[in-house]
Amino acid sequence: MAEVTAAMVKELREQTGAGMMDCKKALNETNGNMDEAVEVLRKNGQAKAVKKEGRIAAEGICRIASKGDTVAAVVEVNSETDFVAKNETFQQFVEAVAKQAVDSEAANLDAFLEEKWVEDGSKTVKEALIDKIAVIGEKLSIRRFERVEAAQGCVVNYLHGGGRIGVIVEAKTNVVNDGVKEALTNIAMQVAALSPKYVATSDVSEEYKAHEREIISAQIAQDPKMAGKPEKVIEGAVTGRLNKELKEVCLLEQVYVKAEDGKQTVSQYMAQVAKENSAELSVARFVRFETGEGLEKKQEDFAAEVAAQMNA
Repeated sequence: MAEVTAAMVKELREQTGAGMMDCKKALNETNGNMDEAVEVLRKNGQAKAVKKEGRIAAEGICRIASKGDTVAAVVEVNSETDFVAKNETFQQFVEAVAKQAVDSEAANLDAFLEEKWVEDGSKTVKEALIDKIAVIGEKLSIRRFERVEAAQGCVVNYLHGGGRIGVIVEAKTNVVNDGVKEALTNIAMQVAALSPKYVATSDVSEEYKAHEREIISAQIAQDPKMAGKPEKVIEGAVTGRLNKELKEVCLLEQVYVKAEDGKQTVSQYMAQVAKENSAELSVARFVRFETGEGLEKKQEDFAAEVAAQMNA
C-alpha cells in the first residue's frame, strides 16, 4: 500500500474542500490514487450531508450579483469553518447562488431553494446545495438572500473584507452617471462600516423610540449627577440622548466617513453630490448582510485539531 502523506491529504482537501479525516480515509481506500479518492468522496458525500444537518455553520461569505444599474441581489452562504469559506469551490458555488438570486422570483428562502438551479435545470437549488455538501464534506447553508430592483433610479453594491459584509444601496435619481454611482458606492461603504439600522429618522418606529426612551430614562434615574433635577431638565436630557442615538443609527444623520471637515453628514454629502450632478438624488433603502451575524460560532483550536486528526 502506498504511503499516504500529509502533503497528499492537503492536496486532496484543497482540491475538494472535504474534511481532513475524510481525505485521509479516501486516500487509504484507494491506495493513494488521487482521482479515485475524489470519486470516493463524491460517492460517500450524500450520506454525510444528512449527518451534518445538526452542526453549526456560522462561517462563510456574502456575494452580490447585478444586472445593469437597476437590479442586484446579495446572498449569504454559511460553512462550518473559515478554511472552507476560503475554498475556491465553495466561493464559486456562492457566486452561482448570487446569480440565481438576481433572477429569482421567490418570495422567501423555501421557495428559492425549490427553484431550478441556474447551472443545471435538472436540479433544484436545494439539490445543488446537497451535492456541494457531498463534495466539500461540511454542513453548508444558504442562509438568506435579498433582491433589490430600482424602479426610479439605480442600485450600487459593495463587498467588504472578501465578502464578510455585502451591501446594496438603492437610490432614487433622475441622473445615473459615474459621479452619482461613485457617490452611492461611498454610501454603501458607509453602510458597511457603521451599520446603520434606518435610512432616515422618519423611518424609525414610535415603538423603537419609546423603547429607547425607557432605557435612557432608567439610566438617567441612576445617575447621581441628575438626582434632584427638575422634571423638565430630566426630560430634556432624555430627549437629547435619544436624538444623539438616532444620529448614530440613521444613515442620513451619520457623519460621512470621508468628510473632510469631520462634520459633514451623509445627508449633506448627498445634497452636495446632487448639486454637482444637477440631479435629484436620495437613498430609497439599503440592504446589509454580515456573515454569521446572530449565529453561534464554535471556538476551536485548529492547530490542535489538525495534529489530532493526522495522528489518528
